[in-house]
Amino acid sequence: MNKFAPLFICLLILCSFTKTSPAAEKNDFLFQYSTINALLQGLYDGEMSFAALETHGDIGLGTFNGLDGEMIALDGTFYQIKTDGIAYIVQPDAQTPFAVVTFFDNDSENVLPHGLDYAGLKNHILSLITNRNHFQAIRIEGLFAKVTTRSVPAQTPPYKPLAKVVEQQSVFHFDHTEGTLVGFYTPDYVSGLNVPGFHFHFLTKDRRGGGHVLDLDTAKGTIRIDEIKEFMMDLPDSKDFAETDLSGAKKHQLNKVEHSH
Repeated sequence: MNKFAPLFICLLILCSFTKTSPAAEKNDFLFQYSTINALLQGLYDGEMSFAALETHGDIGLGTFNGLDGEMIALDGTFYQIKTDGIAYIVQPDAQTPFAVVTFFDNDSENVLPHGLDYAGLKNHILSLITNRNHFQAIRIEGLFAKVTTRSVPAQTPPYKPLAKVVEQQSVFHFDHTEGTLVGFYTPDYVSGLNVPGFHFHFLTKDRRGGGHVLDLDTAKGTIRIDEIKEFMMDLPDSKDFAETDLSGAKKHQLNKVEHSH
């Protein structure tokens, strides 16, 4: 054997383990824990800690074990909006049953038009998206004429389906308020895994309040979009998850959960 052969083989093995795609090098992927259908059916206890979740993204949304409020991540800090409407800093050992995060990479930047309602804002963002078969992370900062948000109370077993829980939601109204919308556009083909279309949470500029967005009117600001083509998912390893039927579309339930006002 050529005396350089062992060295060549070692180098080849090393390269095979260290080579990464350009997307991986810049952390340009969407990470999700569990599925929206699991959450809809009352699987409110996950094994993913926020210490682990923050290694996958610095911006995102989700909820907490026991469905204890709405989660929003912004600039690497995770917040919990409870039914008092206050945003609390999340402890690293807290756990989530459902979350979506990414490391935000600004691919496009546009002016936020004045006078759009929630439906108008979604349609405007659609006009800015060049590939609707890719995921899009969206960050909108500015002044809002109004934002209506909600949070839900912590649950105890046996858990009710999410569509029943939102009947107990607390609703908050923000008028002429500066803040940030954090959300995602998800293609229709992943229905059942995530919320098809748009899903937004809101955090005030002073980072003291917010919640899951139900309605809004825009005033002025900036829309930033991160187009994402890589998707990673971690699924629960619990007995409840293994025994739950997650097949089939649950569009009616999801519509009630997302838009109940």
